[in-house]
Amino acid sequence: MKPKTTLILIICMSLMFCASSQKNIEKMKEKDPKHQFNLGLFYLREGNIDEAIRYLNKAITLKPDYDHALCTLGLAHSMKGELQKSVDYLKQCLDINPGMTEAHNYLGVAYQELGFLEEAEKEFKIAILDTKYPSRELPYYNLARIYMSRNQLQEALDNIDRSLLFNKNFRLAHNLRGTILEKQLKYTEAIESYKKALRNLQADVGLARNVAVEYYVTINFNLGVAYFKNNDLKNAKDVFTNIYPMVTDQEMKTKIDQYLRVIK
Repeated sequence: MKPKTTLILIICMSLMFCASSQKNIEKMKEKDPKHQFNLGLFYLREGNIDEAIRYLNKAITLKPDYDHALCTLGLAHSMKGELQKSVDYLKQCLDINPGMTEAHNYLGVAYQELGFLEEAEKEFKIAILDTKYPSRELPYYNLARIYMSRNQLQEALDNIDRSLLFNKNFRLAHNLRGTILEKQLKYTEAIESYKKALRNLQADVGLARNVAVEYYVTINFNLGVAYFKNNDLKNAKDVFTNIYPMVTDQEMKTKIDQYLRVIK
């Protein structure tokens, strides 16, 4: 056999071997629950919830007691607004691993959105007790939301302040703190909290543009209202005028029109 022919055969055999190996690797990945879970996480972070759910379901089909996959499925369904499915998956997760604090927090959020506030409060308090939980600002923030909905303003403020002790840059907490202070008629302090929320929003380079704009409009609207209530009409007008072209919510736009008519 000529050397050139031999070389061509060797190359062809090598390519066939590589193709076969690649197929085997893909088959192994198909049967690997961790790989399917990681794909689900990837799509969830990309905002493709349906695709995330598809891969997370594959993960728990391969491993029915996969606690992290069940927890993430609960989160995904909550993000999709399918709250009862979220509760079901999170309960399954906690049956397998009662110590998964993140699942307690997610379950509390699902209960809160469903209006089951006592159950939600219980889950958030469980999450708070775990001193090793790296995101303790979240259950404190969620508890503050519950207390504010009950008009327990001091309890709400105490919990939002605890939330900010764990994460001083938590923009949602600063915004909620402003709302609580506004309800307590502490308008100057509320204004400062809204400003802090906006500063932290501007510093968050990882936030998707459409989400950032939505937060920007909402927090500025709250700031404008606080200025108005504090009788600082010039700053209120400036804020409302600035965000007006970006407002897509008709109810908010109507309220801004009303404020601007009064200011004029």
